[in-house]
Amino acid sequence: MTNMQTDPRPTHANADHPTVPRPKIGVLLANLGTPDNYDYWSMRRYLSEFLSDQRVIDYPTWKWQPLLQLIILTKRPFTSGAAYKSIWNHAENESPLMTITKAQTAKIKAEMAEAYGENVMVDFCMRYGNPSTQSKVDAMVKAGCQKILFFPLYPQYAGATSATACDKFFEALSRQKWQPASRTVQPYFDRPDYIDALAQSIEAKYATLESRPDILVCSYHGVPQRYLMEGDPYHCHCQKTTRLLKERLGWADTEITTTFQSKFGPEEWLQPYTVEEVARLAEQGKKNIAICAPAFSADCIETLEEINEEIFESFEHAGGEVFTYIPCLNDDDAHINALSNVIRENLQGWI
Repeated sequence: MTNMQTDPRPTHANADHPTVPRPKIGVLLANLGTPDNYDYWSMRRYLSEFLSDQRVIDYPTWKWQPLLQLIILTKRPFTSGAAYKSIWNHAENESPLMTITKAQTAKIKAEMAEAYGENVMVDFCMRYGNPSTQSKVDAMVKAGCQKILFFPLYPQYAGATSATACDKFFEALSRQKWQPASRTVQPYFDRPDYIDALAQSIEAKYATLESRPDILVCSYHGVPQRYLMEGDPYHCHCQKTTRLLKERLGWADTEITTTFQSKFGPEEWLQPYTVEEVARLAEQGKKNIAICAPAFSADCIETLEEINEEIFESFEHAGGEVFTYIPCLNDDDAHINALSNVIRENLQGWI
């Protein structure tokens, strides 16, 4: 039996025994990632890590890496860097995703401190870039976390998001001398509190508009169609999120639709493609649309730049007139409450 509350060494241990911190539980939030800056080499490092992930691009390495390193990464860092520069938080010298994830973590940390005091340590990591998953797992273990709850901040499960984040977490655990017990959080796409938070954000935005949009486009990040055929449930999770949101709002089928954005590469991805669908809607006479991004827990390059620039331009060029973007839930209190509820439920039996 040890008395780690008052003695940094186990009871009855020799004087030269290493100190052992008081046991804690870690809650590690995980998001996609962000480059350290928008210059060429920062972007190249980030994109190389991201696009080398076999969960994201599963082509054979011998075929994909020469194409990636010799062709794609000679040009793409410039275009991606320009896109990041257009949305960069220059005051903090970081991407909006980093700023928002910090804010989310601070609020969740406050919630956990109120509920559990110093027994629970809350932090965040990024799957790609910094702070790395390894560095944060190392820090939690060093601080005395003998149990870690790993929480990928993706409402809908996909191999290219949730699974690869967990892969990195398990890899970090494999390097620990004293490996903590661990749990991973299931996707939360159909939780009533998450759906309610989404609905509240849409209702609040609609209440500020001069005229009601003809339709709400729920734009989710895309993945290859092949992934669905191979058993990835992402498409089904997205469709269910939209259906539950529609039911919560009390809307008709004609008032809301599901699309997919960010297509990359030559093969077919989940459809309809957002950039094409918004143009089609405009051509059909739906000149006033709203768009939200339920697959993203925080605004990022795909929402602030892709939706607000590329997708907006497609709508406008097709004759669209009013384009309203509804921000991600970010650190909205209803969102933080839903995420905190997920954490509390997953800590049951541990604390």
